[in-house]
Amino acid sequence: MTDPIIELDDLHLTLTSRAGPVNILRGVSLAVKGGSTAAIVGPSGSGKTSLLMVMAGLERATSGRVIVRGRDLQGLGEDALAVFRGAEMGIVFQAFHLVPTMTALENVALPLELAGAAGAFETARSLLDEVGLAARVDHFPAELSGGEQQRVAIARALSRRPRLILADEPTGNLDGKTGKQIVDLLFGLRARMDATLILVTHDERLAAMTDRVIRMADGRIASDNMQSQPSANVRAVSQ
Repeated sequence: MTDPIIELDDLHLTLTSRAGPVNILRGVSLAVKGGSTAAIVGPSGSGKTSLLMVMAGLERATSGRVIVRGRDLQGLGEDALAVFRGAEMGIVFQAFHLVPTMTALENVALPLELAGAAGAFETARSLLDEVGLAARVDHFPAELSGGEQQRVAIARALSRRPRLILADEPTGNLDGKTGKQIVDLLFGLRARMDATLILVTHDERLAAMTDRVIRMADGRIASDNMQSQPSANVRAVSQ
């Protein structure tokens, strides 16, 4: 798939504060082709996380167009947007956002159940096995390590086999060794699903693993470069 999966056209995002309007995004335009990987990097306050949230439809742009898989997110109501996001996107956050009163299995099965998918728990169990947590399916989030919780969060995000994966600092709360394992897992699953991965990161080593690095500064794209050796060192997770 080579057509753009995301097209952003002259995006602006302005939020209000006690001091007055704050321009978060200032005329951002870009297109991301299907099946590729891209990193959004930049200093704190540069607008990178806000850009990802606008792509996900979790933040409404003040003006401009957000086209995802041919749908204009700006034209969708909240209910339609939630349905579209659930079907087409998998979102991984720095904070795991697991339901504390649900087991790992129940957390992963939840979006499948909400979508009315048949065999939700069987699919969830298979996904947890795929992320290396077959022995932890009945554990609650508080009984899991940070790395294990992020594995559950990834399994949940990918439970409906989305074409687009959006990740906001997916290793930000993890130590170096665990973070590397999560990166290998995320890139490996993306490759097997032939999905598009867009991630926000402060880690230049992680950014270097993607096909493309988009640098943000002051709410604008400061540079947008294709990598000379895109994802060459990424390997699927060993079974």
